[in-house]
Amino acid sequence: MKAAVGDHIIVQGTRPGAARRDGEIVGLHHPDGSPPYDVRWSDDDRVTEYFPGPDARIHHFGHDPSAPRPVPPNPHLFAD
Repeated sequence: MKAAVGDHIIVQGTRPGAARRDGEIVGLHHPDGSPPYDVRWSDDDRVTEYFPGPDARIHHFGHDPSAPRPVPPNPHLFAD
């Protein structure tokens, strides 16, 4: 799974009654767009570090997900 800042992530609940969540990816931890991501969730506007599971999918905005993504000059990366 690869993403870019500005993409949306949708997480379907896997348990009966579990709510669907969605949010905007606001930060990357790796320049290649691999997880984890910093996500601003639409339901409470909080930003959390998220490791997507099999119930998550990325909705790419404004770019071809198969095209190579250049790393911006000052990417929002975190050194752990």
